[in-house]
Amino acid sequence: MFRVARLHRMLAGQLLRRVGLHPSQELVMMELWDRGPQRQTDLVRLLGSDAATMTRTVRRLENSGFVRRRPSPTDRRATIVEPTAASLALREEVERIWAELESGVTAGLTPEEQAGAVRLLARMEESLTRAAEDPPGDGC
Repeated sequence: MFRVARLHRMLAGQLLRRVGLHPSQELVMMELWDRGPQRQTDLVRLLGSDAATMTRTVRRLENSGFVRRRPSPTDRRATIVEPTAASLALREEVERIWAELESGVTAGLTPEEQAGAVRLLARMEESLTRAAEDPPGDGC
């Protein structure tokens, strides 16, 4: 499983480099494109990230001109992250990259095998989510 995840991330990185993004930056952009401007803390929650990683990711996206940060008008402690016009031009290409990535991952699988893999991965995700919420030795 580790090798598959590592290879998937490596291929994603190669494909995303074409548009100037690194793996996981496209996930932030997809949330912003789909949901509009978000508080940075909400992006942390939505993507299951941590605050430090999100801060670095947003800073890099801002330096690349893909997002803009501004103070929240309702909460002085919060930062709003919004996509720029430059990032909107990337959206279609990122969607193509994700389709290409999915195609590369499922090449050679029958539709039934693809459906089975999706079901199996969903069950594995549920198990991992439960394990992360209640780690062994937690005592709860």
